[in-house]
Amino acid sequence: MLDAYRRIFTPATALFSLTGLVARLPISMVGLGIVLLAEHTTGSYGFAGAVSAVAVLFNALFAIPQGRLLDRLGQSRVLPAVISLWGVALSLGMLSLHEGWPTWTTFVLAAVAGASLPSVGTCVRARWSYTLAERPERLHTAFSFEAVADEAVFLVGPIAVTLLATAVHPLAGLGFALVTGVVGTFAFAAQRRTEPPANPPREVGSVRPPMPWGAILPLTVVSAALGVLFGAAEVVTVAFADEQGQKSAAGFLLAIWALGSLLAGIVSGAVAWRRGPLVRLRIGALGMLVAMLPLSLVPSVPVMAFVLLIGGLAISPTLIATMSLAEQVLPPTRLTEGMAFIQTGLAAGIAPGAAVAGLIIDHAGASPAYLVSAAGGILVLLGALAVRLPTTVTPHERPATAHLA
Repeated sequence: MLDAYRRIFTPATALFSLTGLVARLPISMVGLGIVLLAEHTTGSYGFAGAVSAVAVLFNALFAIPQGRLLDRLGQSRVLPAVISLWGVALSLGMLSLHEGWPTWTTFVLAAVAGASLPSVGTCVRARWSYTLAERPERLHTAFSFEAVADEAVFLVGPIAVTLLATAVHPLAGLGFALVTGVVGTFAFAAQRRTEPPANPPREVGSVRPPMPWGAILPLTVVSAALGVLFGAAEVVTVAFADEQGQKSAAGFLLAIWALGSLLAGIVSGAVAWRRGPLVRLRIGALGMLVAMLPLSLVPSVPVMAFVLLIGGLAISPTLIATMSLAEQVLPPTRLTEGMAFIQTGLAAGIAPGAAVAGLIIDHAGASPAYLVSAAGGILVLLGALAVRLPTTVTPHERPATAHLA
C-alpha cells in the first residue's frame, strides 16, 4: 500500500505538503473556536453560529477572486499578504468577543478574517498538479494523500481547539489557530521551486480557455451541500455533547468522525480503481446521505462516537473524487480559480448549515438539528447525479485528462 505513496514524494514535494498541512490547521479550528468563545461570552449558540457563519460566508465570497490572483500573480506574492490581514483581523475579533465590544464590530472583524483566510489546500493541490504534470496517473494518489492530510487536520484541530478553549483559556484555541496559520502559510509560500508559474492576463484579443461549467457547477453544488452537512454537524455536535454533560467531548467526537474519513482516504489512495471518479463520487454521495440519517436518533456520546466513525468512511472518497474530477476538466491556466469554486461551495454551505443548526438547537435541542446534516446529504447526492463531463477534448486539456474523462 505504501509503494503508491513513496512514488509521489521527493524532499521538495514532502516539504510543501507538510507545511501546507500546518498552514491549513485553522480550517478545522476557527469555526469551532469561534463557537466556543462566542458561546462562552454570550451563552447563545445562535449568536455563536451566526458569527462563525459570517466568517465562512465571506471566505466563500472571496475565494474565487483569491484564486484568480493566485493564478495571475503567483502563490509567493499573494499568500503572505492575505494571511497577514487574516492574522490581524482574527486577533481583533478574538479581543472583540472577549472584551464585549459592540456586536457589529465582532461581525465586521469576522467578515474580514473570513475574506482573507487563504485556501491553502487548493494551493497545495495546484502544486501537485504542477510537479506531477509528466506523471498525471499519480495525481489520484497525491489528491488522496491531501484528503488524508485534510482529515488529519480535522482530527487534530477540533481536539486541540476544544481542549485549549475549555481547559486552558477561552482565547487559547483561536490563539493556537492564529499561530499555525500564519507561520505555516509563510513557510509554504517561501518554497519557490515547486510553485506553479504565474499566468499574467493575456493580451487583448486572445481567448481564455473556457470554464467547463457542466462539471464545475454541479461539483460546486456537491461541495456546498457537503458544507451544509459539515457546518451543521460541527455546531450540533458541540451542543449534543453539552446536553450530555460532556461538553469537552465535542472535539473528540468530531475527531472520531475525521478518523473514519482519514482511514478511508489512506486506502483509497493506494487502490488502483477500475471505476472512474464520477462513479466513485456518486457512491460516496449515497454513503454520506446514509451516514447522516441515524444521527438524530443517537442517545449517548459512546454511541455517537461509533456512528460518526462509520459515517466518516464516506467523506474522503467523496472529496477525493470531487477534486479529481475538477482537476481533469479544468484548463491548467484556470486550475486554482476553478478549484476555488469547489472551495467556495464548501465554505458557502458551511455558513447556512451552522446558522440554521444553531437556531434549531436554541429552540428544539441538539438531536433534531442533526436533520440539517441529513438534508445536506440529500443535496450532495442530487449534485453528484447532475455532474456532466465534457464529451470532446479541447486544446487546453492534458492527454491524461481526456483519457480519464
